[in-house]
Amino acid sequence: MNSRERLQTVLKGGIPDHVPVAPDTSNMIPARLTGKPFWDLYLYNDPPIWKAYIDCVKHFGFDSLMDGYARVLFDDLGEIDHESDEYIVSRQPDRIITQNAKNANGKMFWNEKVKVYYVDNPPTILSPDKVHLPVVPDKWEKIEGRKVYPQGEELIKLAKTEMGDHGMVGVFCGGSMLVGSVEGVYDYYDNPEKYEKRRDELLVVFEKRLRKLMSLECRPDFICTGGSGTLVFQTEEMFRTLALPIVKHITSLCKEFGVPTQIHSCGPEALLVKIMAEETDLTVIDPLEIPPMGDCNLRELKKLYGKKLVLKGNLQTTDVMLRGSVQDVIDASKRAIDDGAADGRFILSTGDQCGRDTPDENIFAMIDTAKTYGKY
Repeated sequence: MNSRERLQTVLKGGIPDHVPVAPDTSNMIPARLTGKPFWDLYLYNDPPIWKAYIDCVKHFGFDSLMDGYARVLFDDLGEIDHESDEYIVSRQPDRIITQNAKNANGKMFWNEKVKVYYVDNPPTILSPDKVHLPVVPDKWEKIEGRKVYPQGEELIKLAKTEMGDHGMVGVFCGGSMLVGSVEGVYDYYDNPEKYEKRRDELLVVFEKRLRKLMSLECRPDFICTGGSGTLVFQTEEMFRTLALPIVKHITSLCKEFGVPTQIHSCGPEALLVKIMAEETDLTVIDPLEIPPMGDCNLRELKKLYGKKLVLKGNLQTTDVMLRGSVQDVIDASKRAIDDGAADGRFILSTGDQCGRDTPDENIFAMIDTAKTYGKY
């Protein structure tokens, strides 16, 4: 089997030749492998991060469920911003800072946030005062040399062509979070009706987007509908009120269309696995982090929900993948295979994203163990 066939088999509940293996290299390892300043990828699309990710998949030779790296937007759905432009407002040896603005009749209306592109880390969005800049910049410059790639269906086609048989390409639609900050928590309890209204609006927006995706000649291989830290800022009650209706609706529609769905949600996830298995039509869930970052016991989750969900996880990313030896990685991979691989519906992965400086030999060791020890 090639990687694509292996993953498709597992997502359908079948038994592949060996346990699929998909370490979450995230965006940091692909960016590192290019040898370029990270702002080349994130700011200048040279290469775009989705292309760097696919190159990383081919470099290591793993089975990729590419969950949303290619940001697919549709102009006819109003998802592309034609009103504002991004400008460079500061250059420093270790960062480039940009800010969006609308030009109306010669007057610039600046966004209240800036975006910081680092030389060796992914970008962050901050308030200007956090980087000692004014809200209204006193100087700015246009971005020159940014590479342009297709949008919409053409981007899906391009990503799937680049991926080939090395994996499957997913696109975001829906989500498991409507509250994702401390400020949001307070605001929700002060103004719950605002969030319930937003939920109802998003149900319409996401269904329209999903039907658009499903109408394409070149559809995504699966739909990503999760959100990192689903149960970090949201209590179970908040999640059930705000986000669960969206997840249920999107996974139900995807089941009708015959398209798998995935939720990635780092942090505590055991309760989320239970809800997804018992109350939704979700296909696969990850990263099933162990304590202290999460609360998942892979063996127990497999016993309880392994016939309903494809479980994807869950090697510890700091002590094992980043700081551990090759033997530590092999041992942890074998334990995860022992705990999760019986009767299929399991993808060996990491508990959330691997750190930028994770040794290549540790990633190779994980992949090799799945191919040998993980044979069915």
